[in-house]
Amino acid sequence: MLAKRIIPCLDVKDGRTVKGVNFVSLRDAGSAIELAEFYSRSGADELVFLDITATVENRGTMVSLVEEAARRISIPFTVGGGIRSEEDVGRMLSAGADKISVNSSAVRAPDLIDRLAGRFGSQCVVLALDARASRSMPSGYEAVIDGGRTPSGLDALAWAREAASRGAGEILLTSMDKDGTKSGFAVDLTRVISTNIDIPVIASGGAGRMEDFRNVFVEGRADAALAASVFHFHEIDIPELKRYLSQSGVPVRQRGEYDDRFR
Repeated sequence: MLAKRIIPCLDVKDGRTVKGVNFVSLRDAGSAIELAEFYSRSGADELVFLDITATVENRGTMVSLVEEAARRISIPFTVGGGIRSEEDVGRMLSAGADKISVNSSAVRAPDLIDRLAGRFGSQCVVLALDARASRSMPSGYEAVIDGGRTPSGLDALAWAREAASRGAGEILLTSMDKDGTKSGFAVDLTRVISTNIDIPVIASGGAGRMEDFRNVFVEGRADAALAASVFHFHEIDIPELKRYLSQSGVPVRQRGEYDDRFR
C-alpha cells in the first residue's frame, strides 16, 4: 500500500478561512496564511486553498494569497475556485501554486481539462468533484456545481471517468451529504470512484474522528484524505493522526519527506 496523504483544506473568503455544514452556515476559522504556516510546520503532506465564492461571484481566484503562501510554506498546495481558463491557471502556477483544481468550469466546458493537461501537464490538474446521493443516477451519485448550488445532471462516476480520460491527474471528491457533519467520510461513494478510475482520489467531507480517516483509506480505498474543521479547531492534530494511522497499519508520509524538494 502506498503512503497515504493527509491534506488540510482552507476554504477561503476574503482572506479568511471559513467552515460550514453542507457548504452553508459559515464560521470564521482564522487567517488562511497563518493556518497554512501552522499546517506546514505540523506535518501536513499538502494543502488545498479553495476560494469558495469566486465561481458564484463570477471573479478570479486570489493571486496575492497564493503568492504569499508560496513564500511562507514549504509543502505542495492546490488552488481552486473561479478558475475558468488557461490564463487563470498560468497565473496561479506562476504565483507559486503546485496544482489547480477545476469544478464548475470543467463541467460546463469539459475540453478545459484537455487544454490544461496538454499545456501544463496532468500532474497540475485536479478535478474537484462535489457529489450528492441520487437514486436517479447509475452510480447512485450526481455531480453538483456552483458550490453545491446547482445539480449538473451528470453521474458522478461517469464524470470522474471522463475527466480522467481527458487528462485530469487527480480527483478531489467531496460528499455534499457529509460535508461538515463530522459523521465520517462517505466511504461507499469514495470506493465507487476510487475502484473504477486509475488516478488518485482524495476523499473529502465528513471527517470527525481519527477512525474516519482509517476507514476511508482501508474501506474507501482513498489515496488521500482531506479535512477542514477538525484540523482548524484542533479536534484532531495531524501528528497524532499520523501516529494513529501508522499504528493501525495505514502507511503515512513522515514529516520531512518534502524538505529537499522544497528547500
